[in-house]
Amino acid sequence: MFGYFADHRAEVLDLLWAHTWLSVLPVVIGLLVALPIGWLARRYRWAYPPVVSVSGLLYTIPSLALFVVMPTLLGTQILDPLNVVAALTLYTVALLVRVVADGLAAVPEDAVQAATAMGFTRLQRLRTVELPLAVPVIAAGLRVAMVANVSLVAIAATIGIPQLGQLFITGFQLSVTGPYYPPIVLGIVLSVALALLLDRSIVLGARLITPWQRVSAAR
Repeated sequence: MFGYFADHRAEVLDLLWAHTWLSVLPVVIGLLVALPIGWLARRYRWAYPPVVSVSGLLYTIPSLALFVVMPTLLGTQILDPLNVVAALTLYTVALLVRVVADGLAAVPEDAVQAATAMGFTRLQRLRTVELPLAVPVIAAGLRVAMVANVSLVAIAATIGIPQLGQLFITGFQLSVTGPYYPPIVLGIVLSVALALLLDRSIVLGARLITPWQRVSAAR
């Protein structure tokens, strides 16, 4: 594994960078889309069941099929990384809509009423009270979405999108009597390391924007 990395350092680092942004960008876009949808599902109780049901069904679509269908829907080429970003954004939204709605529902009613009594508008209350208090729940959903994306991105190697999954393809292409393991093992190790790094980044980010959680834990 280390010998293969030393011989192909530049190529492997390029694949790692591609895998990183293909994993992170859909989570960022998906969160921005899921926030208003989740808020609506929380605000209007009649909307919660259909919104959650539809988002859950979206996640059952096989990823490879979605990667293949996206060029037709978007008018892009089959090898365009935009197809992967769009597909994984859809999965991220499917995961996060319920998380956002449930996170907002978990905000203590006393805090909401106190903000209302102080004269906060609905938008101000959402931005300064409800969303900050819902961060721990939303961050937990983001961690699941991020780790899932790191795994799903690798599947895009089967349609020719360069990222760490390409190392698995290379391992089988270079095989003679069986799989050539160095690139395969390297791809697994880097994928796991990337997932762990991104997961910890979300945890640290959530701690930074919720300092009161650290105070409560210390007490």
